[in-house]
Amino acid sequence: MENQKKILIVEDTKSYFLIISQKLEEAGFLVVSAENGEEGLVAIEKEKPDLILLDIEMPKMDGITMSKKMKETGINIPIIFLTNMGDLKHISDAMETATDYIIKSDTSVDEIVKRAQDKFN
Repeated sequence: MENQKKILIVEDTKSYFLIISQKLEEAGFLVVSAENGEEGLVAIEKEKPDLILLDIEMPKMDGITMSKKMKETGINIPIIFLTNMGDLKHISDAMETATDYIIKSDTSVDEIVKRAQDKFN
């Protein structure tokens, strides 16, 4: 597909990344990955993704810091945060820079794929 949408998944839990990336690829997306916010910023420059699925809790640079750095440098790519934290502080921090927020434990992988697809419809 030449019009294939590219999704960058920034996630430090390998098993979770593998599950999500497989489902997204089955749905027709091209998937690229990074394991932390530092790698994520490099991957944005190199890969030019259409959407970012961004974990919040990661080593080296967390997702909220990464998203703020993106905003500071004028990178305007939609972000869906992935997290296990449902507290209002994290949600409000995340929503300053994100278009969506998914709590991993409350959301099926199929639902994550659907939310990604909805960003392009």
